[in-house]
Amino acid sequence: MKKNLTFGVVALCGLVLAGCYGGGSADTNGSGSASSGSADGGGVFNLVVPQEMPSADLSVATDTISFTALNNVYEGIYRLDEDSKPQPAGASEMAEVSEDGLTYKIKLREDAKWSNGEPVTAADYVYGWQRTVDPATASEYAYLFAPVENAEAITAGDKDKSELGIKAVGDYELEITLAKQTPYFQYLLAFPSFFPQSQAVVEEHGDAYASSSDNAVYNGPFTLADFDGPGTDTEWTYKKNEEYWDKDAVQLSEIKVSVVKESSTALNLFKDGQADDVILSGELAQQNANDPAYTSVKEARTSYIEFNQREDDSPFKNVNLRKAISYSINREALVKQVMGDGSVVSTGLIPADMTKNPETNEDFAAEAGELVSYDQDKAKEYWEKAKSELGIDSLEFELMASDDDSTKKVIEYIQNSIQENLDGVKVKPTPVPFSVRLDRSSSGDFDTVLGGWGADYADPSSFTDLFVTGNSYNRGQWSNADYDKAVEASASKDAGDEQARWADLQEANKIIAEDMGVVPVYQKAEGHLVNPKVKGIVHHAAGASWDYKWTYIEE
Repeated sequence: MKKNLTFGVVALCGLVLAGCYGGGSADTNGSGSASSGSADGGGVFNLVVPQEMPSADLSVATDTISFTALNNVYEGIYRLDEDSKPQPAGASEMAEVSEDGLTYKIKLREDAKWSNGEPVTAADYVYGWQRTVDPATASEYAYLFAPVENAEAITAGDKDKSELGIKAVGDYELEITLAKQTPYFQYLLAFPSFFPQSQAVVEEHGDAYASSSDNAVYNGPFTLADFDGPGTDTEWTYKKNEEYWDKDAVQLSEIKVSVVKESSTALNLFKDGQADDVILSGELAQQNANDPAYTSVKEARTSYIEFNQREDDSPFKNVNLRKAISYSINREALVKQVMGDGSVVSTGLIPADMTKNPETNEDFAAEAGELVSYDQDKAKEYWEKAKSELGIDSLEFELMASDDDSTKKVIEYIQNSIQENLDGVKVKPTPVPFSVRLDRSSSGDFDTVLGGWGADYADPSSFTDLFVTGNSYNRGQWSNADYDKAVEASASKDAGDEQARWADLQEANKIIAEDMGVVPVYQKAEGHLVNPKVKGIVHHAAGASWDYKWTYIEE
């Protein structure tokens, strides 16, 4: 029997950006770049992104750039539509869910093919899921499979991957068994980590699998081309996939992607007609805010500072030091004067406008209130306490972040804000390439790092799960027993206890703020200039951010 599962989860209204892109003059909007074509896929879209792609492997990817690429060259059981609601994609219809919410029966479409012409079958989903939870893969996203039966035991090395709660019932039917009812599970079925993988192709290429675009096969609207290596390549292409089951809906023939880290360079490319979609920040975003081609796109993403607390003698284990740093940052001035791209002040770990209370319909972040803020007096007060407890008069540390233009300005501002308010503290801004930041964060090679998290699905647990003791994304290894208990309690609630689960998540949210396990700084938005001829770009605030399946070039 089909059952609709809900838990105050807002299917975040994806912004169909085509409605924002109309108008604008050719002189200012670079309308000479995009080339239009017929409905069979003749258009070329020139896209600029701010960072290299760290991974093209579905089991290994962890970041926004990679997930956007994978979402466009692969496809899972569901695909989020223009309203960010899961719709059948690899499945021929919505799943049949048992009354207890633990069993999903899924019929797959029989016309889905890989780009090499081979059929996409139930076995490909089973293999892909098993590969991701296999400890040998060392996937940092394996924890996302926790709702699936035996997943946690498998990733812990206590059970074999063959015992994962997914099985093929024939070539085109799947049966998924959950360990517990999970209100957001349908969104996971549209997330790249849950997409199918071809066992034959993975095994053929071995360690070189997905290391270049030629070493993989694809089942999405596009195929990946011209990609020469993760973390280093600055140009790649998405080409229309002629084997895609819904290829008639795909109007672009290709998308040419270029990495440009400086907003000024991106703006010049746009004005010169060499780019159709660029990201602006700071003064350039403010200066172009009234351009008809400009739009600000808000993300369900919180950017925060993590402290390396891995060593017993780390000064960042001191809660008063962490609080001093948090109170010293003028977030309002940062988002308005430095960023200017529509980003807003974070009031806590969970971003605003993502989920609502199942009973009152109040936004999670609004209900929590202002958990972090700027207060010079409190910053100085906590710094004095920290100095006394640590037996120090001064402190110098590195603040690492990505090296795109906008982020470099952000960490320079944070450096000045901390140094102005905390006498004796010196901050060394350290911008590094995106892939380097991820690698150094994972290995613990940092003092503090400005990173962040974008919701994989529209639920607070997408954030609260991150900082449980031992989670691979808890980069600084902050640990709090009360926090762990609150998160564990939220995960143990039955489907009928939505309000109790909500209360547990709010408790976890409060604990990490009071202990300043991380320092939330801002909720990210992106300022874009987009060629007015480009229509049908779909944005998802939660999940893989961008979908170009329905994008086209207006004649």
